[in-house]
Amino acid sequence: MKKLMLSFVLAAMALTVGAVRAQAQNAAPPQIPMSKPPVTYGYDLRPQVLLDLDQLQQKFVSLAEAIPADKYTWRPADGARSIAEVFLHITAANYNIPELIGGEVPAKYKAKDWEKSTTDKTTIVAELKQSFANAGAVVTKVPTSDIATPLPKLGPDANKGDVEYLLTTHAHEHLGQSIAYARSVGVTPPWTAAAEAAAKKKAAEGKPAGEKPE
Repeated sequence: MKKLMLSFVLAAMALTVGAVRAQAQNAAPPQIPMSKPPVTYGYDLRPQVLLDLDQLQQKFVSLAEAIPADKYTWRPADGARSIAEVFLHITAANYNIPELIGGEVPAKYKAKDWEKSTTDKTTIVAELKQSFANAGAVVTKVPTSDIATPLPKLGPDANKGDVEYLLTTHAHEHLGQSIAYARSVGVTPPWTAAAEAAAKKKAAEGKPAGEKPE
């Protein structure tokens, strides 16, 4: 009798497990919401955006200063932007992107031939400095409370916060490109050269090395 009862229990358990497995296999996969979550104000991103823009300016300017003037026309292939054109592309973006949140754009930055307007190193370095100063100033003027203000022309869920995010991610994308360009013409990014020099000094003193170079 006990054996019969045990067999019955085991059979019932097997049927239950099988049913659960079948249900799990037939169930629809979890849905990932496509719309953005609502904006909350528990964390203010503005200080980080401004810090990011400041660091981007320092790296772009120092890299532009480190690359020899005769290398500004170098490009990796026909049809690709040259070193000068990448830098000028960034200067235009630092005006045109902030325009979406109230910034003003001088006509020259909207011109189709702006990126090809000059290869003069001194002029381009000055433009980089000025453009990042503009981006930071425009971002600063937008109250943090306005970050969720809708911008329908960018998309159904777009808002002013997205513009600040786009501004920094766009610059980071082209900073990586500029670093690769600099390496291709034999220039080590200044901040990397400084880190490598510091690491060698620490190694000579028997101290652990610092951050990895880019």
